[in-house]
Amino acid sequence: MTQMTVPDRSATAPARLATRLSFLAGGFAVSCWAPLIPFAKNSVGADEALLGILLLCLGMGSVIAMPLTGIISARRGARPMILLGGFGMGLTLPFLALAGHPVSLGATLFVFGAALGTLDVAMNVHAAEVERTEARPLMSGFHAQFSIGGFAGAGSMTALLSFGLSPILAALIGSALTLGAMALAAPRLLRARGGDPDPFVFPRGLVLLLAVLAAVAFLVEGAILDWGALLLIEREMTEARSAGLGYMLFSVAMVAGRLSGDWTVARLGEGPILVGGGILTMAGLAVCLLAATPAITLAGFVLVGLGAANLVPVVFSIAGRQTIMPAGLAIASVTTTGYAGVLLGPAIVGFAAHQTSLPTAFWVLALMMAIYPLTAGIVRRG
Repeated sequence: MTQMTVPDRSATAPARLATRLSFLAGGFAVSCWAPLIPFAKNSVGADEALLGILLLCLGMGSVIAMPLTGIISARRGARPMILLGGFGMGLTLPFLALAGHPVSLGATLFVFGAALGTLDVAMNVHAAEVERTEARPLMSGFHAQFSIGGFAGAGSMTALLSFGLSPILAALIGSALTLGAMALAAPRLLRARGGDPDPFVFPRGLVLLLAVLAAVAFLVEGAILDWGALLLIEREMTEARSAGLGYMLFSVAMVAGRLSGDWTVARLGEGPILVGGGILTMAGLAVCLLAATPAITLAGFVLVGLGAANLVPVVFSIAGRQTIMPAGLAIASVTTTGYAGVLLGPAIVGFAAHQTSLPTAFWVLALMMAIYPLTAGIVRRG
């Protein structure tokens, strides 16, 4: 009678912790910037139009850094890029509060965004490697740490500013915490090196489908963030002062779903997660659009959060295991395309709402989510 070989998970426990710390640090650092935006706007004397251009610098930095990080991670391993991105975010954060001119703020945001993009791709490559080594689902838990870091960063920065600390001092504290988390992660990161793939490999086949899936999921998340409150107001389900409750419930549900996601994926499998998550997200959006009472409408936001919670982690897990492309390049493709969904999503929804109506735009998003149950079989076989 043969015995099953159980992977030595104790050997990768330090790397697992380092991955969690990297995700936590990334979510924490990027969310520290949000409460600083009004102060930065006043410091550089920017109006809304100029601020929008400056904020675009962050996205441009990320999008440029992501594919480069994928190439380097595939060649050299994820560890050096995680360190570059994580420490880069921590060191750049105070300069966002120090910038006194639009040019300096735009340049700093570009560097901050490049560091974020670098960390985002590299830590997902590292997460896929740890998950593959341990032979069990871990990606949802890793992504949950990013969300938890986001809550912690925005909350702590808001509290520090509310207590009367200057933006610079608050940013320095946020920087110190970010750097501390990265310092704890650094000696525990895997030092494995990849091969030498062709740097000009473009997404194809399964990887291209995974990139589209990520873009759709991120598009829905971005729409809930930027337009969810307006949807509640337009449907006369709440007043402006409490319209943010929808996104808050969505966020809490997503964190809860990701914290339990690894357990769920291990027991149900990735296919049912893609099918069920897509259908649940569609149902949640339908509830948000059709419910006749505020309580049921808000319950729709919870359903969307629970449904979408583990879609992106599963997509990243599959991207890290596929053999069509090196894992680093595949994850960079998925991350870059998904981030493009975050950047372009609000504008696309706004354009569609202008041409039709905001509820109609959300119905289109619900239909787009059908790609998950429709392609789940292809993704699993790929």
